[in-house]
Amino acid sequence: MIVGKPLAFLIDYVSQLSDVMENSQIKSGMTCGRKNWLAFCLTCIIVTNSICWRKFSRISLGSFSDALFSWYFRGPMTWELLLSSSVKLVLKKFALTEGLLLIDDTGKKRSKVTSLFPYIHYFKNKEGTGTIRGQEVVLLVLVTAKFTIPVGYEFYQPDPAYTQWASLEKRLKKQKVPASVRPKKPVKNPAYPTKQEMALTLLRQFASLCPFVKVKAVLADCLYGKANFMKQVNEIFAESQAISQLQHNQKVYFRGKTWHLDEYFKAYLGVSKSVSVRGFETKEVIVSSARLYVEAHKCKRFIVAIHYANETEIDNRYLVATNLTWRTIDIVQAYTFRWLVFVPIEDLKVYFGKGAVDQTSRLRGSRRGLILSLLCDHSLLLHPDQQACIAQQQPLYTIGSLLCVYKWNLSQLG
Repeated sequence: MIVGKPLAFLIDYVSQLSDVMENSQIKSGMTCGRKNWLAFCLTCIIVTNSICWRKFSRISLGSFSDALFSWYFRGPMTWELLLSSSVKLVLKKFALTEGLLLIDDTGKKRSKVTSLFPYIHYFKNKEGTGTIRGQEVVLLVLVTAKFTIPVGYEFYQPDPAYTQWASLEKRLKKQKVPASVRPKKPVKNPAYPTKQEMALTLLRQFASLCPFVKVKAVLADCLYGKANFMKQVNEIFAESQAISQLQHNQKVYFRGKTWHLDEYFKAYLGVSKSVSVRGFETKEVIVSSARLYVEAHKCKRFIVAIHYANETEIDNRYLVATNLTWRTIDIVQAYTFRWLVFVPIEDLKVYFGKGAVDQTSRLRGSRRGLILSLLCDHSLLLHPDQQACIAQQQPLYTIGSLLCVYKWNLSQLG
């Protein structure tokens, strides 16, 4: 497959992106050379599903050498401004003024030899059992009435001192060593923020970047269902709802009595309701709810116990919400949108070079490589076929179906 020049819609996208940058905090956008490089680079990522300069050089038949690709990649450019300008461009292009924010983290497995790669650590494998070694990214995704778009990211790195202490603590506990002689927990190092702290930073950045967007709700899984996190979410977006999950053994107070969540909702059984999943498919769920004082949060929260009617196990999921004025059905239907966070995550891994072939190394390379992948995602929302679907209020094409046409045309030419 041969690529002689950048795709036309990518040339337009990069040109508009440069104009947005020029109107922001810096005096000028991108030079003609950088525009051409960025458009060609995005084209090669879309065609090869990878970020590899040698692959790009081969399919371009020497139009760009791998050294030139690397030189532009390592050259001076305000990359974070590039991403924020792209977010502004897409949102203002379609006049989007409201949506939901989703938070989740994803991991990428790396090889055994990772001396040139930053943020390497062991983490739980979500797709199986055990742990894997690689990089983790906290991703912020905006869900609108028209499409889903990633708007922020941050690489996660656990504190090595805490990791070493936790491993030793676990081993000594297993050996039944008294707590008085075990090592003390190390003081938190601010250089290694937690995932919750990273998520709050991303939310603040988005609130500052896009004040014209009204955030109706912030959705996250149980890792983010902490009192401090949910409190600060409401401080950042005063009129929004924060929805997460609680563990089944969370303590709550009701009428002067202490309950665990699973005990309470066994005593107060739910009712069957029809729930619209993301506005399309309707499913039957068993729902029970109450406004309860949560001990860990030191305040009253809206708790919803839910499980699907067709599930064999009757263990509930416990949703927790901060805004007590919402209805139960509104909380349940809003939380169904949380699963849309996996759409951009899978697209990044399958189509935009963050899967098997991603050779960007070192701190600068890892961050810039991810930004290139996110720009690919943004650019396809401005594709003429996608804009036509949005104008006609039709469902968008999937990334795979959209790219398949281009690859087939290029294969016929090459």
